[in-house]
Amino acid sequence: MSTLSRWIFFNIFVLIAVALDLGVLHRRPHKIKLREAAIWSGAWIGLAILFGVGVFWFLGRQPALEYFTGYLIEKALSIDNLFLFLVIFRTFSVDERVQHRLLAWGVLGALVMRGIMIAMGAALVARFSWIMYVFGAFLVYAGIHMLVIRTRQTHPEQNKIFQLASRHLRVTHQYHGERFFVRANRQLFATPLFLVLLVVEITDVTLAVDSIPAIFGITHDAFIVYTSNVFAILGLRAIYFLLAGALRRLRYLTVGLSGVLVFIGAKMIAEPWVHVPVHISLGVVAGILLVALIVSLMAPEQAAPAEQARGKVMHGPDK
Repeated sequence: MSTLSRWIFFNIFVLIAVALDLGVLHRRPHKIKLREAAIWSGAWIGLAILFGVGVFWFLGRQPALEYFTGYLIEKALSIDNLFLFLVIFRTFSVDERVQHRLLAWGVLGALVMRGIMIAMGAALVARFSWIMYVFGAFLVYAGIHMLVIRTRQTHPEQNKIFQLASRHLRVTHQYHGERFFVRANRQLFATPLFLVLLVVEITDVTLAVDSIPAIFGITHDAFIVYTSNVFAILGLRAIYFLLAGALRRLRYLTVGLSGVLVFIGAKMIAEPWVHVPVHISLGVVAGILLVALIVSLMAPEQAAPAEQARGKVMHGPDK
């Protein structure tokens, strides 16, 4: 199969999967229960593994190792970042019955933005070889910063784009189910849910700044980078509902991720002198994350911090 064919067929698969998810499987707003979240999490992880087997079968051992390493890194970073989505939903009092719909559209936007960022990253790597040292230095800095500042004070309502949109758009006082726009007095109004979607999309772009350079430290193959990102993102929503109640127990995952970022960054910087095979990288990444997970689960559970003040969105009439 040619490179172009691989890109075409994979993106067709993604479009079909998202269309089925939005238009058929989750048409009615409802609260995602643990059993449903577990089934969908297992399904997406199974598809990701099956795709990796296909990469091994058609492209060989090296691309398959690169894919699984990239997928593991992206999935771990995604799980750590779920806490931010939890804060966003609580800050804006998003109904649990529409959270899955909001995340679905957020995933769709993330796929587009990740595709653009990966294309830009691949072009930079192909044209400027020294950019890998910049990526590596940034990852080392990001890993140390993540380790030093482990408590993240997140205030999504203070986001500049959110504030700009809330000032210049006609926004209803209340949510209208899963609708992003409504008509009132012959005028079109955005609902608070649309503003929350903006925050989710902005948050994902910010998080991608760490994750995309990390996977370029494993492989320069844009197809492997993209597919591992896509499968990590497609399963993100189901894992959110599966782990939402246990996210606070994974407090040492951030420590593990900081170690992963520092390792990948150092690997990128030292590549001209010290070559680390991909299977060694996979083992190191998996080992660090496994230790972080075990320590998190064995440590005594901390009392949940006080709830953050919940933001309110207001502008325009409401009906």
